[in-house]
Order: sequence, then structure tokens, then C-alpha cells
Amino acid sequence: MRGIFSSLVVLYAVAAAGPAFARATVMGQHRDWGTYSYQTSSGKACYAMTVAKEKEPASLDHGDIFFFISQKPGQAGAFEPQFKTSYNMQEGSKSILTIGGKSYSLFVQGSSAWLENPADEGQVIAAMKAGSDMKLSATSGRGNKTGYTFSLRGLSAALTEVQNCR
Repeated sequence: MRGIFSSLVVLYAVAAAGPAFARATVMGQHRDWGTYSYQTSSGKACYAMTVAKEKEPASLDHGDIFFFISQKPGQAGAFEPQFKTSYNMQEGSKSILTIGGKSYSLFVQGSSAWLENPADEGQVIAAMKAGSDMKLSATSGRGNKTGYTFSLRGLSAALTEVQNCR
């Protein structure tokens, strides 16, 4: 039952995330991570996605909070992590991703955030595969400090499926 509920939450999240993701096809569910594909003008694009398990502070309406990992086009095994909120984050702010005691800075643009240093992508993916959860902090456009916890259970299997996506 929990797996069905998780899948429904993720399907809703995909539809809410944007037009390209709304046309996504479910490839699989790997514990807390789903895998999806959609067609682009240059072929099939695939990604893994999860939703936040915890949202702080509880008094705020956070909306949908996602973490995506997409495969870079034409670069087998190269992945790009992305944090996505349903609200705009504070302009000029940084989000902080923490995995196993190590922190990484993300630059913010609207409701999305990416690693500030793309050279960290491989290290972040390796830490995610080895970890059990990760935490992300952000500042909303209204100045609210927010924090999210994401499960990493199933990530390795999800990334294997994304990597094999053709």
C-alpha cells in the first residue's frame, strides 16, 4: 500500500513540476525514487525524482518539493542534480545540500537550484548513493528559512535505470 501511495504522490508531483515533466512516462519505482522519461526534439530524456519526506518549519505551506537527477545528454554516467520547489526562492540566495556531514552550495534561480560548482556533481552523486538521507536548506522569496529531508533509499537502482534509458 505504501508503494502505491508513494507512486501516486510522485505521479502528481511530475504533473505539477512543469510541461515537459507532465508528459513524462513512468519507467519504474525504486523505493523512494521514481524514474521517468519523456520525448524531446533530440530524443528520449530520462530522470530520477523523489519528494521531500520532511518539511520544516511545519507551520508553512511548502507545496510540492522535489529533487531530480537527470542524465546529461550525450554523457553516459554524468548526472545533473536539481532541487525544485513550488515557490520562488529568495533572489541571490544560496541553498545548501548536506549529505553525510558534507555540505554543497547550490545557486538559486526562481524555484530551482543547481550545484554552484558543476565539478562537484560526481562527488555529490557518489555521496548520495552511499548515504541514507540528505538535507537541503533554502530561503523563500518571502525570507522564510526552510529545510527539507529527502530519502536516498532506492537511488542507486533508479540511477542505473536512468543510465540505461534509451
